[in-house]
Amino acid sequence: MGTEISKTQIDRLGDRLRKGNITDSDLRLLDEYRRLFTDAYGIVAGGIRRQLDLEPTGRPAKSTTSIAEKLRRESIRLSQIQDIAGCRLVVSDTAEQDRVIAALEQLFPNSNVIDRRAKPSHGYRAVHIIAQSQYKAVEIQVRTTLQQLWAELSEKLSDLLDPAIKYGGGDESIKELLAEASKTIAKLEKVELDLKAQQHLSSLGSEVDLTQDSSEVTMNLQIKLALLQETRQMLINLLQSAIEDPAGLLEEE
Repeated sequence: MGTEISKTQIDRLGDRLRKGNITDSDLRLLDEYRRLFTDAYGIVAGGIRRQLDLEPTGRPAKSTTSIAEKLRRESIRLSQIQDIAGCRLVVSDTAEQDRVIAALEQLFPNSNVIDRRAKPSHGYRAVHIIAQSQYKAVEIQVRTTLQQLWAELSEKLSDLLDPAIKYGGGDESIKELLAEASKTIAKLEKVELDLKAQQHLSSLGSEVDLTQDSSEVTMNLQIKLALLQETRQMLINLLQSAIEDPAGLLEEE
């Protein structure tokens, strides 16, 4: 690109986007700004593929509509938006999520971690890593399978009923439904993580303790985990069905 875009130009452009007073030249400037993130996105996504052997999905540039909506929704300047470029990793469970987050922090040492699991945003739970590459921010979303399905359901209901649903607005019954689903997922994932931690400690202890009590503890943990996996699969099936047929879900409501 021939000329560099100043922070002042970017933020003034953001003000115009927020107000909806945009011209063709504004759209060209925004496109030019978004293209500045292409190389940074490629470096981050490529690093994840090569170093972590994971396949991220995502986009090198946020859409004009999404940027404008975010500017209107939040007290933020265009230059402060950290997800102009972003990708996503979906992993099996919270134990794997924690492992991947640690690996990403090591891969991108200047990254910032935003953990929305303990304090979800309107039911949305995930971990966002803001990596820095070529002085540009690239957001990496790390979600478990259940967190991803919840997000897909929220998106589907937002598209079908009201865009405000994604941000804590909309019909009260839908908000309650999503909130309860999020809480159920959080409880299940916490129990799952705790049981796996106990299983790990038990396996370490069983290497030196071969008593009957030790074997019984290990067996009980395996049974609990097996039952939890059945419950987990049932919840996955319910969420997938709701995503495929949201009308059926609304009729139940």
